[in-house]
Amino acid sequence: MSERSMSSVMGNTFLIILLIGAMLATLFALIRGVIAFLKTTEEDLKNAGSGPSISSQKQNKAMMHRVMFQALAILLVVILLFAARG
Repeated sequence: MSERSMSSVMGNTFLIILLIGAMLATLFALIRGVIAFLKTTEEDLKNAGSGPSISSQKQNKAMMHRVMFQALAILLVVILLFAARG
């Protein structure tokens, strides 16, 4: 194997490892958001006048992390596709 193709394979392997990490982080953030949602109490739902509850803030934070990790995973897929073309 030539030096150039070896570095390409190692680069792709590194990107795939990063992609798997981003996918696992997305799954973890999704699970945390669902758990925060399931822990929402009736009191949290009735307490609408004083701003967002702590539970709502946890849900929101977990879902924002999920979106961020999904965006990272999509970006890595795009990079891998461009790397495979050239």
